[in-house]
Amino acid sequence: MVLFSDRVDAGRQLAERLEYLRGTDTIVLGLPRGGVPVAAEVARVLAAPLDVIVVRKLGVPFQPELAMGAIGEDGVRELNPDILSMASISADELATVERHERAILDARVAELRKGRERVDVRGHTVVIVDDGIATGATARAAGDVARLHGATRVILAVPVASAEALLDLTSFDELVCVNVPRRLVAVGNHYIDFAATTDDEVTALLDAAARRIRSGRHAGGSGLDRDVEIPVGTVVLEGHLYLPENAPAVVVFAHGSGSSRHSPRNQFVADVLHRAGLGTLLLDLLTPGEESDRANVFDVGLLAGRLAAATEWLLGRPDTRSCRIGYFGASTGAGAALWAAADADERLAAIVSRGGRPDLAGDRLPEVTAPTLLIVGGADPGVLDLNRRARTRMRCRNRRAVVEGATHLFEEPGALATAANLACDWFVSYLLAGAETGESGEAAGLVGVAEGDDATEVRAQPESDVQY
Repeated sequence: MVLFSDRVDAGRQLAERLEYLRGTDTIVLGLPRGGVPVAAEVARVLAAPLDVIVVRKLGVPFQPELAMGAIGEDGVRELNPDILSMASISADELATVERHERAILDARVAELRKGRERVDVRGHTVVIVDDGIATGATARAAGDVARLHGATRVILAVPVASAEALLDLTSFDELVCVNVPRRLVAVGNHYIDFAATTDDEVTALLDAAARRIRSGRHAGGSGLDRDVEIPVGTVVLEGHLYLPENAPAVVVFAHGSGSSRHSPRNQFVADVLHRAGLGTLLLDLLTPGEESDRANVFDVGLLAGRLAAATEWLLGRPDTRSCRIGYFGASTGAGAALWAAADADERLAAIVSRGGRPDLAGDRLPEVTAPTLLIVGGADPGVLDLNRRARTRMRCRNRRAVVEGATHLFEEPGALATAANLACDWFVSYLLAGAETGESGEAAGLVGVAEGDDATEVRAQPESDVQY
């Protein structure tokens, strides 16, 4: 049985089958929620716009997992006569289920399209992407919606599907599937990590893809995406390096405790940066044996020295030696990033701290020259105050962004997505726009945050109407 490590891995494998579409007039549409991370990878490789196509399954009342049809935007409805007959579904029962699902669909469309226009598919080839197909009912409805909106060619692309479903999907111009098992029990069985995708994650992926298209940067192509080992003194640090083709900049992640490479929060932020055309190095500053000693977590000098050494390693590589560098630090890793930044040259062009401890950089804070964004949770009073005090000592261009209602780990709905988008805008401004124009992103009007009365502070509401 073919296994995908997660939806991102599935998207990359699926994109390999669709490479022939790169450079063509193609739009990628993901089925929320689980299909969107897969679609985002396909859109990235094809350098194509990304949008969602919202449909809902109509489940048999006494067996909701069994689809008797599906509905889509603009009143599209697809019914399965065989299931309706077999289950003896009356017209009233069908109407009740459809009314319920239509209300959910309309609410989801309103949420996902808040502040964002639908991508116009008229005259385009459309690739509809989901994370897998069991029955095909929602896929058929999605195809109907795409044609209703004027798509000239509609392709269905999925990592895994049942053979029976594919045989029934005759309305598509083309079907692309990585794996067709002899018997499909459940789509999730073909993934190692099949964790639910949230609306916040969908929104973040759509925002990042829109920024990539607006900036004219396409992170498609082969690039590089692999684990790396970085020798530093007597130890070897583990990391994961992602580089889009012809990467202009790389953001190095600094985390003082635990594994930065495998942190779901770091991976989420990194995915947002990837879709804006940025490379990333997720770095473990401590070895597994060192992590067990809590004193190492707060040895900011040790962490900063290793971060600086990893940066030199990065700048010594042929494929990254001309890149601008950014630091993304969390918790004590943010203190290490600012400590290391005090000794860095102009190649370090931007820093973002999320829930960080900038105070741990101590007397080095005034020596930092790279523009710095301090993202703090509004419900994290101790760290909020530490960041406020640290800013009074900083001489570089800096801003504090307060995500209202967020605690230290940004676990609240919408909090991490808001922080990731704030970080992405900051890095795009100073690593990408600044590299091309020679001026700061703020001067170019590219930092997508709403300023309050204090020009150096932003207060952001998770899931607010402001699009970051």
